[in-house]
Amino acid sequence: MKVWIPHPAGVELLGPVPCGVTVQPWTDPANPPGDPADVRFWVPPFLAGAETLTMLDRLPDLAVVQLLSAGADAWAGRVPAGVTLCDARGVHDAGTAEWVVAAILAQLRGFPALARAQARREWAYDRVAPTDELTGKRVLIVGAGSIGAAVRSRLAPFDVTFTLVARTARPDQGVHAVAELPRLLPGADVVVLLVPLTDATRGLVDADFLAAMPDGALLVNAARGPVADTSALVAELTSGRLRAALDVTDPEPLPADHPLWGLPNVLLTPHVAGSVSGLLPRAYRLVGEQVRRYAAGTPLANRVEGGY
Repeated sequence: MKVWIPHPAGVELLGPVPCGVTVQPWTDPANPPGDPADVRFWVPPFLAGAETLTMLDRLPDLAVVQLLSAGADAWAGRVPAGVTLCDARGVHDAGTAEWVVAAILAQLRGFPALARAQARREWAYDRVAPTDELTGKRVLIVGAGSIGAAVRSRLAPFDVTFTLVARTARPDQGVHAVAELPRLLPGADVVVLLVPLTDATRGLVDADFLAAMPDGALLVNAARGPVADTSALVAELTSGRLRAALDVTDPEPLPADHPLWGLPNVLLTPHVAGSVSGLLPRAYRLVGEQVRRYAAGTPLANRVEGGY
């Protein structure tokens, strides 16, 4: 059985593989590392573009696609029948949660404005201070999965209060349903988006969603760009009523002439929340576990069903 992976370093990182399993790096789409026959397990590149999907046609014996991303929106519904799609749920919890905390603190404490002042060699105390603060804020986390739990644990020491939202309510865990958002949004100082991109979440953050947020509230998107309606987002942020920290946008990459770039109340980063130094070791630990499960005929973890 052949396993193709996108990083040469992954051969060592995934650990021991069962007898009869061959692991080969496939780093150049134009040049497969050998005969694609008997490639049963394929790991596409991290955050691969749509063009990578065409490689599926070159793997006639494929049985498993194991993603390195937690989101599977680019792949769900597009793999051939009989091929199991698995995501990297859990791998990005720490990195994404760190980005969320950093982005919230940066926006509330005015770091983007201070960085611009530094570039101008300007001591901007009188223009920026006093800044806002995280202490005492009401944080609404939309997406109560493993990343949501990681964000909550890291924000807890800041003396904030939490409201958690998921697709369906889990009253025993204090989790509300998405349908309750119109009632919950007016009481949130910070709204963190961590939902997968599905038909149900595409455009979730629309004009009504944003209008329900209180003046001065902060929207943090670490999910996917299309979860928010870009036109509605630009209109609300241009008014200056809300603030935002965005690691993802729609479109992505964001064109250089897009109005989001020039808004002083917006912090933009180029989809880097999960791109941390510990990504590959954590990701290939999961890949190794999945390869061993598949070779042993045991159920795979993180199977993508219903889009996530």
